[in-house]
Amino acid sequence: METTHPLPFDSFLDKMRNPASLDLVRSIKSFIVSFSFNVGNPENDGKRIQDFFLTTEAAIRDHPLWAGSTDEEIDNALEGLEKYVMTKLNSRTFASSAQDVKMDREISEKICLLQTFLRPEHLDIPVVLQNEALWLLAEKELKKINAFKAPREKLLCIMNCCRVINNLLLNASISEDHVPGGADDFLPVLIYVTIKANPPQLHSNLKFIQLYRRQSKLISEAAYYHTNLVSAKSFIVELNAKSLSIEETEFEESMQAARLVNRVPQITSPTIDKISTFGKQTDPGPSTEMHKRKTNINDHHIAILGSAGSNYPYMEAEAGELTVGDVERLLGLYKDVVTKYNSLCNTVRHLSISKTTVSPASEGTNDLLRGHNGTSRDTDCKGE
Repeated sequence: METTHPLPFDSFLDKMRNPASLDLVRSIKSFIVSFSFNVGNPENDGKRIQDFFLTTEAAIRDHPLWAGSTDEEIDNALEGLEKYVMTKLNSRTFASSAQDVKMDREISEKICLLQTFLRPEHLDIPVVLQNEALWLLAEKELKKINAFKAPREKLLCIMNCCRVINNLLLNASISEDHVPGGADDFLPVLIYVTIKANPPQLHSNLKFIQLYRRQSKLISEAAYYHTNLVSAKSFIVELNAKSLSIEETEFEESMQAARLVNRVPQITSPTIDKISTFGKQTDPGPSTEMHKRKTNINDHHIAILGSAGSNYPYMEAEAGELTVGDVERLLGLYKDVVTKYNSLCNTVRHLSISKTTVSPASEGTNDLLRGHNGTSRDTDCKGE
């Protein structure tokens, strides 16, 4: 598997330390400074950086330091240039718009819901391709994507993930006598791996690579794998019951149950302002036990909170420590928890009844329906 920490960057830095490279160093640093002061616009930014790479490539090819260099040595210098510039400009170019940040959050949240119930058969992945060990390896490669700031290294994470999947398909075709289905086999597995991995800022990473990877390098295998992950992302964004081999009612119930689980309230500690408000409410005063502790109003509420940052602020409290001001908040929390608990129980009970009352005859019908939905899913999967 190709490393994501290449030597060309070190070679590029060594060249830049040479006094003879002063003109190039000044040009690169001047570009970085001027770019940083401009108002961000992803599409314009991408074109501007691509133009700078082309201009600097011409300067490097004509520079005395690279006189007599091979194409590979020139290419290594350009890889080093890309990494240097994009690492310096990462905070300015990566996830640079509010829309990108919003898209990243929405995709991640949807994947979190799908993770609770989605199985390989929902994507019509053949049993012969269901290899948890290799899938886990592919997931780990994809999860590394945010550990790097340069587009080449981010792209390598995608390529390493896809190569694992490609090897899985190849091995299945050899050892299991499975006829490879090309994208019809590859893309569903990539979609499933992506959902299992839930890579951070998926949308922004794909866009960053598209805009800032040198265009002469976003070709062939790299372009194919990048395009497939873009298609996988688009499939996940648009995914609904018709995209999968699953009954629509089962899909909706599973998504609803997942939403309920994900909406369990995480109760945080009151802020200083809220604590001050509590102090102004009608209060008969602390209990005798609290009086013996000689605590003021802030100490009282800190005692009720229990350990710092606790998500269950009344767990450590004693009855005598509560005030009139706490009753309304406690009642609200109680109603909220009971409502969500009843909704979750009803959903789970309905799912259980649905699964236990299916007759063998209806199972056959369901298989036919799943096959029909699977056809729809295959159509949605192809391309972006």
